[in-house]
Amino acid sequence: MIAILDRLRPSYGQKLFLLATVPLILSAAAIAAIVSWQSSATADREIRALEIQLIEAKKQELRNYVTQARNGFYFIYGGAAPDDAEAKAKVAQILAAMIYGEDGSFFVYDYDGTNLVSPRRTGMIGRNWSGLTDPEGTPITDRLIEIAREGSGYHEYLWPKPSTGEEARMITFVLGFQDWQWAVGTGVWIDDITHEVAAARAGVEARVRRTFLYIGGITLTALLMVFASGLVMNLRERRLADAKLKELTQRVFDAQEEERGRVARELHDGISQILVGVKYALDIARRRVATGDARAGEALARGQENLSGAIQEVRRISRDLRPGMLDDLGLGPAIKALTEDFHARTGIDTCFETVVFRNRIDQEGRIALYRIAQEALTNVERHSGATKVDIDLRGHRRGCTLRIADNGCGIERDSQDRRGIGLRNMQERMDQLGGVLRVLSSKSGTAIEAEIPLSHLLPPENAPPSARASA
Repeated sequence: MIAILDRLRPSYGQKLFLLATVPLILSAAAIAAIVSWQSSATADREIRALEIQLIEAKKQELRNYVTQARNGFYFIYGGAAPDDAEAKAKVAQILAAMIYGEDGSFFVYDYDGTNLVSPRRTGMIGRNWSGLTDPEGTPITDRLIEIAREGSGYHEYLWPKPSTGEEARMITFVLGFQDWQWAVGTGVWIDDITHEVAAARAGVEARVRRTFLYIGGITLTALLMVFASGLVMNLRERRLADAKLKELTQRVFDAQEEERGRVARELHDGISQILVGVKYALDIARRRVATGDARAGEALARGQENLSGAIQEVRRISRDLRPGMLDDLGLGPAIKALTEDFHARTGIDTCFETVVFRNRIDQEGRIALYRIAQEALTNVERHSGATKVDIDLRGHRRGCTLRIADNGCGIERDSQDRRGIGLRNMQERMDQLGGVLRVLSSKSGTAIEAEIPLSHLLPPENAPPSARASA
């Protein structure tokens, strides 16, 4: 199970890719949703306005039809009495003849609900149609008569279309002839408006879909660009990492060779010469003993003294390679011994201060800070021309800080920018521990501060016995 979870856990590159792509996808989705909503809302308003405009045009057309029809027989209606059957018959005949287009015609109902004129559906003539409704339950005849009694008006309902024989939505304008108690009107079907509105809505939906496709295409292009740029950056970082690894490996080899050369020089210049002196002293002592010379003891004493010097030199080289005091007594005593040896060897005034703190430094931290102190003192001896060095080691809430400051000539900016191998080694040690290295240099001196985080400090109860006495 743990192995499966480890496989599912994204890598650093995958996290960066997700960090770049997820907000982009969410933003594109939000933009698409907002554009779709705004487009739909705008289209609905425009389509509704178009529908209203077209319907108003139809209504105006109906009113014109009825007005023209009324003008055609008004001379008969105006001079006839309410019970003039002959005048009514003439007007009914005129209205029955007013057929226009494929479906247009006039109708007449009396206020009792009887149909008097219906040229397109003659079977309705002479029958009472009170209570007639359309398939949706909308009242037809009663509502038309009610509007006619009020004067005039419009009514919308479903009615069979003569050209197709199918139910379609119709708008009717009806006018009341109050003297004869007639409801005269005509209507037009608005299925063409419905088709036009549907076509407009389909066009809007097509535009919204195209917009979605455009946004999707742009998003996909952006994702491909992110992927391509990430791939390029990954390849570039990999090349840089390989180059840095090769450089680091070469520096490690150089450092090893330099250390081997230093040890070889010290063995040759120190121990080898001392041992040669011991050999000569033993040879002299052997010859004097063979000849009975009383000075054989002096030669043995010189050989013994030289042998003691060789032992001390071996201990010094061993201490430089890996000081046992660092493991046995801790970082504080090890750096103190290092400063005393530095003062004795160089004559430079050296002051070391430390504060005993509760948390103790772990092994990696002790080794790193000791090596930094070693490297810093070596640089002071070789390059600074300083007469005084102050070393301070103390713990704080953020961790532990080692500070080495001298009053030398400082580090030239060009040299500091190039970062010699000593400073690079210091920086790499701090990077491995997650610490910080600060190099502060001026003409009045140089200060190197190495700070390791709190994670490399152990509580007193967890510290090794050798580290409880000192940092």
